[in-house]
Amino acid sequence: MVIKVEIGSQNPTVSRLRSITSQFIASMSSFLLLLDLGMAIIFSTIMMPAILNASEGLSLNELEASWFGSMSFLTQPAGALISGPIVDYFGRRKANFLSNVPMLAAWLLMYFSWNVPSLFTGSALLGISLGIMEAPINSYVGEISDPSIRGALCTVTQFFASVGILLMYFLGTVVDWRNAALICLIAPIASMIMVIFAPETPVWLLARNREKEALQSLCKLRGWTTPENVKAEFDELNAYSKSMAKCVICYNTNQEQKTCEHESMNWFMRRILTFRYVMLCKETLRPLLLVMMYFLFYVMSGLVPIRPNLINVCGALGMAQDGKYLAFMVGVITFITTFVVIGLIKVVGKRKLSIASLLGSAISCMLLSIYAKRNLPDTVFSYKPSTFPTETSVVPTVLLYLLTIFTGLGIPWVLLGELFPFRSRASAQGLSAASNYVFSFIGTKTLFDLESNLRLWGTFAVYAGFGFIGAIYLYFFLPETEGKTLQEIEDFYKGELRIFADDPIINSCRKHKR
Repeated sequence: MVIKVEIGSQNPTVSRLRSITSQFIASMSSFLLLLDLGMAIIFSTIMMPAILNASEGLSLNELEASWFGSMSFLTQPAGALISGPIVDYFGRRKANFLSNVPMLAAWLLMYFSWNVPSLFTGSALLGISLGIMEAPINSYVGEISDPSIRGALCTVTQFFASVGILLMYFLGTVVDWRNAALICLIAPIASMIMVIFAPETPVWLLARNREKEALQSLCKLRGWTTPENVKAEFDELNAYSKSMAKCVICYNTNQEQKTCEHESMNWFMRRILTFRYVMLCKETLRPLLLVMMYFLFYVMSGLVPIRPNLINVCGALGMAQDGKYLAFMVGVITFITTFVVIGLIKVVGKRKLSIASLLGSAISCMLLSIYAKRNLPDTVFSYKPSTFPTETSVVPTVLLYLLTIFTGLGIPWVLLGELFPFRSRASAQGLSAASNYVFSFIGTKTLFDLESNLRLWGTFAVYAGFGFIGAIYLYFFLPETEGKTLQEIEDFYKGELRIFADDPIINSCRKHKR
């Protein structure tokens, strides 16, 4: 299982800058994985205009293109579900290294793809690689970081993903898609090299009874200091590790036997009971449902479904600038927004930021829908460039940029790293990530069908509906977790079922009800 531990403040004899630097360097392998992830999810966007009904070389028709744009999302859940066991068995550090191997193979296959099946195979392998990355990234950064900078480091991971998105959009403007795939090999190779400078997490080592190595790792992560300076923290980690080794069935049934009777229980029955008390407890199921619903509304609120076909959608909406330039600007805005989010989380909190993100996305999609309905003929279809309007306008461009900004303010991945209890965190993170990819596949695949039946204006109207409903859902059920310890969050979800939001309007309704 993936374990994140809230620890006390570190010894003041170690400088703050030195401690942060050591944790940042150790996280670089994970950051580079996110860089590669950002490049991978945008790769189909720069490919689509080149291979859609191409006159020579590899070519895809409209239906094949809709499948290709969503193929990586279809296979990502498989990688996400196996990433947890890989992390637990090999350790966080080795898992970071191994996650790059299928990514290397995927980029090579995309570069050398010779026909449509090889192209789809490469896209599928790319998706599996992205799924495998989830647990190594979330677990490693969470377990090595000091609580005071945990939120910042988790947000920096999303920052590197946005850098990858920006780089891929840029590559789409200067090189063809095959050379872009070749250049993408740099990221996984660099990530594998940076593993050399990343120690294994102390918690995982302690769980394997490797106390000496765990102490050495903690010394490196707190500024290359001495064991004396981390003794208090190490003792705390060690005590926590031993408590986690206790039988989960005894813990949840409040049994106090000195000798656990469940060790001699039938293996299958023990597994069933363990699953029940780890995965089916309310402190796991409640945040799991919340995160899955957040991913659904976040994905279906506009930008994610159109991203593989973004360049053609820009042309179909009659935007004034070139589609590749607009796609590049979307990457720039995503990069800037992600950087701004690091500061906004501390100022406004996660709850207000999440609600504002979905509400803003919904309004942007609604305005795009109104524009398309009033200005575009029904013959316009984003998968057929010959139907694109000749008259252009800056209005849809501005609305697309607004949609990009509000989508960038969404932080479901940050919540993913802190809502789940210790024992179920790896599996719950894998299931949550898998749900995101399933929703992304459904969203990107149904773009073709929605547009075929409802045209562009109807498609954006559907996305606006998801955004408005999502904002309402988060308003009532998303608690504020900023500044809360992981243990406080876990204890919160153990309580009675209730409307979670601490909001003036909701509080006044509660008083009126009483």
